[in-house]
Amino acid sequence: MIVNYTEEGWEVIAQRAHGLLAAQIAMQWQHSVRTERWIETLLAIAEHDDAQIELERDNLLTPQGGPVNFKMKVFEERHCTQTMDFALSKSRYVALLCSMHLEFVYGAACEENPKAAQFMREQKLLQKHWRKELKLTIAEAQRDYRLLEWCDALSLLLCQHENQPEGRAIEISNGPDEKEYRLMQADSDTLTIDPWPFETNQFELYFETRLIPQLAFKDEAEFRASFRSASVSEKRWLFKKKAA
Repeated sequence: MIVNYTEEGWEVIAQRAHGLLAAQIAMQWQHSVRTERWIETLLAIAEHDDAQIELERDNLLTPQGGPVNFKMKVFEERHCTQTMDFALSKSRYVALLCSMHLEFVYGAACEENPKAAQFMREQKLLQKHWRKELKLTIAEAQRDYRLLEWCDALSLLLCQHENQPEGRAIEISNGPDEKEYRLMQADSDTLTIDPWPFETNQFELYFETRLIPQLAFKDEAEFRASFRSASVSEKRWLFKKKAA
């Protein structure tokens, strides 16, 4: 889960809500990026974090009793295995993109974690096998994955309130076209991207957040109860192309 500390308490965004936002972003990208596997691409983007189900996990709290932010997480074999099981039950292509994402996220952990290293070695072999079966080149797979990674990166920036005030730009990532993109805030509720990569000149994105006033919890059960009963609100942003 994505956790932000606010004056009112913890703002929590579920990992699946973050994935749904990433898919909304992908839907707006220039249509030229769409291949014959576009539906599968969208599913991979929307569901790349579906194995992270907050109410089914036990390691939800820090030693001080606060909710664990996703950045505090390290390689978890169960999570990675479930991610791949979920993905492969849909299609090899979805599994390929999700496997590449796990490699992107946890690749650095391989250096110090033997289990992570073994898992990633297996994934590299599977990626090669799936590309061959799907008749995809490495370049084609990397292009499709870059869209997933870009949409994931922008979604995380929005969920963490990392857009900068006063028109200052923050780097998102390199898109499927390998261009570098930056996020900027035009006014209180309007954002823009430079260069503009989307099909239309403006659109709206939204995601759900939960506000939990309680700052510390005695155990996961207490946190889950607070999560279920928390007030839910929608955060909305207008994205608009800058005038030439």
